[in-house]
Amino acid sequence: MKATIKTQGRQFTVTEGDVLKLNSFPGTEKGDTIDINEVLMIGEGADARFGSPLVEGASVKATILENKKDKKVVVFKKKRRQGYKRRRGHRQHLSVIKIESING
Repeated sequence: MKATIKTQGRQFTVTEGDVLKLNSFPGTEKGDTIDINEVLMIGEGADARFGSPLVEGASVKATILENKKDKKVVVFKKKRRQGYKRRRGHRQHLSVIKIESING
């Protein structure tokens, strides 16, 4: 069964067993279970149900596999002929989740 979910301002189409990398869920640790209640579509083919905007009573359960940092993104600023150069880095905090079940 497929479901289209909305979490953290982004939409994902998922099935059971999928692994996703998302922005970090605050206050969670490895092994925690989270419920995603913003389900936009559930089912496949002729059995698909669409919400307006959300499907009533549908939810997706996921388990956090790990919380980690993403690869470093280098931010480099330069103004030519001025001798101005700045180099900064940023690492985004991520949560890797596994979709356990789709209910609805």
